[in-house]
Amino acid sequence: MILTVTPNPSLDRTYEVPALERGEVIRADGERVDPGGKGVNVSRAVAAAGRRTVAVLPLGGAPGALVAELLDAQGIEVAPVPVAGATRSNIALAEADGVLTKINAPGPELSAAEQELLLDTVRSHSRAADWIACCGSLPRGLAPSWYADLVHRAHAAEVRIALDTSGHALLEALRARPDVVKPNAEELAEAVGRPLATVGDAFKAAEEVRAMGAGAVLASLGADGQLLVSDDGAWFGGARVSAVRSNVGAGDASLAGFLIAGGTGPEALASAVAHGAAAVRLPGSVMPAPADLDPAAVTVTADIPHGRALTEPVS
Repeated sequence: MILTVTPNPSLDRTYEVPALERGEVIRADGERVDPGGKGVNVSRAVAAAGRRTVAVLPLGGAPGALVAELLDAQGIEVAPVPVAGATRSNIALAEADGVLTKINAPGPELSAAEQELLLDTVRSHSRAADWIACCGSLPRGLAPSWYADLVHRAHAAEVRIALDTSGHALLEALRARPDVVKPNAEELAEAVGRPLATVGDAFKAAEEVRAMGAGAVLASLGADGQLLVSDDGAWFGGARVSAVRSNVGAGDASLAGFLIAGGTGPEALASAVAHGAAAVRLPGSVMPAPADLDPAAVTVTADIPHGRALTEPVS
């Protein structure tokens, strides 16, 4: 079982539009409403793969009730933490050329009692978990050290933990030595405090993040592929993608694929790449099912292309 923790979930509305024109009325070609948040997306991808998952998340108001309803309809066990504030609603605008514009609301502020209830709920469900995936931003009220506390508690319960967050929350959590962290290129650059222009730059940054405390680093480099750097070695993976429809949740699908495949080694990286590549071909934040995967399009190698320039370098 994969237990996910999403401290700041959302109700996500995605509109497919021909192009954005400021000040104009834009008619959408398509619309989706999905339960959102990085950990929620991981649970959705795990469930789509036919595996058991439990989603722990604070929920409040009408948006929170709809998130729970949508997750239940997808066969996901929800462990809700009732909160006074309403769950946030986010908007994504997906243009025909693949450009995505997102508007993310801040979300409710959690009280001290709600924070403690959230930790208690994670603890009560962690006994049956093979992995805990803690993902996304922290809502107002939670200190940057909150994820670090969760990592310590997971290890005390002898459960492996994967973390997908950024900024101060990531740096604080690294001191607690999470088993896996999954930054994208921008988050990786922010963690080491310098730009990334090549795959080699990303590799060096991943090694530094490991030195800060991460057991392994699964780095998403967008269209350029993914890096896995761990005690067992380093690998680079990529996949052919004919057309990008939406990249919402693609990184979350990758993390789910990685954990589904055991969370270690080149086979897990191949699964991560396959899930991420499948996700970008789907509308909105739809998570890929096994039929959507194309393992034959995936390549994984221990020969890291250090000199390859990143398609979207991070300054």
